[in-house]
Amino acid sequence: MIRVYNTLSKSKEPFEPVRPGKVGIYLCGPTVYKPSHIGHMVGPVIFDTVKRYLVYSGYEVTLVVNITDVDDKLIAESQRRGIDMAELAAEMTADYMGNLAALAVDGIDHFPRATENIDEIIKFTAALAEKGFAYEAEGDVYFEVGKAADYGKLSHRRTEALQGDGGGMADRKRAGADFALWKSAKPGEPAWESPWGRGRPGWHIECSAMSRRLLGETFDIHGGGLDLVFPHHENEITQSESCHGKPMAKYWMHNGLMQASEEVGKVGGRHTRPAAGDLVAQEVGKISKSKGSDPFSELLKEFSGETIRFFILATQYRRPIDFGESRIREVETGLETFYRFFRRYERVTGTSFYAIAPPDRRSKGDMDSGGDAVLPAVAEHRTRFLEAMDDDFNTGGGVGILFDLVRRLNKFVDDERLEEPGKQTPAKLSVLKRGATVLAELSAVLGLFRRPPQEKPAGDSELIGKLLELLIQLRADARKAKDFATADRIRSSLAELGVTLEDRPSGTEWSVQ
Repeated sequence: MIRVYNTLSKSKEPFEPVRPGKVGIYLCGPTVYKPSHIGHMVGPVIFDTVKRYLVYSGYEVTLVVNITDVDDKLIAESQRRGIDMAELAAEMTADYMGNLAALAVDGIDHFPRATENIDEIIKFTAALAEKGFAYEAEGDVYFEVGKAADYGKLSHRRTEALQGDGGGMADRKRAGADFALWKSAKPGEPAWESPWGRGRPGWHIECSAMSRRLLGETFDIHGGGLDLVFPHHENEITQSESCHGKPMAKYWMHNGLMQASEEVGKVGGRHTRPAAGDLVAQEVGKISKSKGSDPFSELLKEFSGETIRFFILATQYRRPIDFGESRIREVETGLETFYRFFRRYERVTGTSFYAIAPPDRRSKGDMDSGGDAVLPAVAEHRTRFLEAMDDDFNTGGGVGILFDLVRRLNKFVDDERLEEPGKQTPAKLSVLKRGATVLAELSAVLGLFRRPPQEKPAGDSELIGKLLELLIQLRADARKAKDFATADRIRSSLAELGVTLEDRPSGTEWSVQ
């Protein structure tokens, strides 16, 4: 039974979709006014993985991620650059999509844009006005928070402690906490015709309108970063439920924020290690566009998309992610554990790990361990992995179990000496292949190891390769001459440079960490 932590109830609840067998997920996407940074990638990676696991568990899932392509920040940035807002939005949306592709986030079914849903937004706003929850003031339309009896139930904030928009808008509102559904156009700003005059939508109403159009008045999961609980999600849930008289989403899932570690504290403030759900503490170190974080495309020049995806999933999604180059380097080194096994698997079996076609459904992966001593341990690892993912999609726990599994498979190869000629019996190869199939099955749930990693670019990779082979040969000559001090010095010096040597019956192999 899958259990999900619901921000609304502040507890884990059994996952029971609104419609049996079908799941609708809405995730708040970016405001596309500047290039994406790594903080924008956390939610898509997490909810792409949530969808993968739900599909693997037998559900039919629709995942929606919106694009906010009209906003004060977009208008200001387009004016600063001297280009049309639509041109800026298209440029930044393309940047966002390219980053998602690099992270193997390909499970999103719809990317609705606010500007393509203006009619739906106007219709939604008009319905709230007709029901007495909204009012017009000099071309602006506001939601009257005082009319919603349970406002604050998601963020657990009291209405009297809230403040809304400032500036000129504050003078037109009945109460400070009232928020804009529709904003009258200022000279030179993008605008659309509406019953209240030319203007554009407020931020919160966009998501209510687009989620309703694509997923219905009530859907299963609404996701987003912890920093969106208030005011964005609080306002969403209020306006949607006021309009429809029914719950907007059954489960509200919020991922922790990307935190700057000590080494890069300048992009996000002081280093903190806050707990899951602790918004105040997480906000201190949050990485954002306004805090000097680099474009994500720059990070991709240094690290592979798979490394960054693995880095994000190595933490349970509700906890903050400690971001820093040394942390990603650690993850990169950990990934090499798997890559080495994949190369080893190919040497032993003669087939690529990436050619394995694992079960794509949970029910198909149940295995009969037979009489072999290894396969029961493999089956136990699989069970533990599923238990971790059933417990609020604990990818961090799942990643740890993948390491346990690959270590067990490596031990089997070592114990049976499968890399030595004549040791590769059909029975032993069958065990290894079945174990590797489970590894492929579970890693596919996380969106990992779908294709071989690309080699790191180097100034002259061929020359580097020849130099390393020369050093390996010198080390072999030293060992043959029983000059173990020189052999050890070569190995340790290469290790300091990030080069790992592995001595095997077939020879010594090297890899760069």
